[in-house]
Amino acid sequence: MTNPNRKEKIILGIDPGTTVMGYGLLRVVDNKPSMIAMGVLELKKYSDHYLKLKKIFERVVQLIDSYHPDELAIEAPFFGKNVQSMLKLGRAQGVAMAAALSRSIPIFEYAPLKIKQAITGRGRASKEQVAMFLQQYLKIEEMPKYHDATDGLAAALCHHFQAGNPISQSSVKSWKEFINKNPGRVSGK
Repeated sequence: MTNPNRKEKIILGIDPGTTVMGYGLLRVVDNKPSMIAMGVLELKKYSDHYLKLKKIFERVVQLIDSYHPDELAIEAPFFGKNVQSMLKLGRAQGVAMAAALSRSIPIFEYAPLKIKQAITGRGRASKEQVAMFLQQYLKIEEMPKYHDATDGLAAALCHHFQAGNPISQSSVKSWKEFINKNPGRVSGK
């Protein structure tokens, strides 16, 4: 018999990338998170950037259709000096967001420093420190080869930690809502 007062939510976290995309899934029951899965989509073998974007879209849709997350938490691209790298990363993020929007999944975006701060208490924490915290906190026995997977899981856990703080979130449920909430980022010209 299921408890009608029991609150359950599944969060998909994505660390976008065009070489390796990391993801992690959390189940939160009565405010207690546990890991469902984490992994990566390796894209190194594809030389065509557009094919990589297609693979990202397909994998995110597959994760959504398999695990039925209630929300998507995604790492925002950071502003680096290499404009081409940032553009490619932004495209990867956009494709993952489009996949979520195609399934009407609300999206929450977090800066890398925000995720590290939420997970370790330090915005400048290393990927290894984030992974170590996740391993201990979520009692993960086998850690993945790539930190991209733990970064995806960290985005999901950051979102869980921020759930009670609506000021730190940005959620959209449709393209129309995204355009209305972000008039300066979208141009009709």
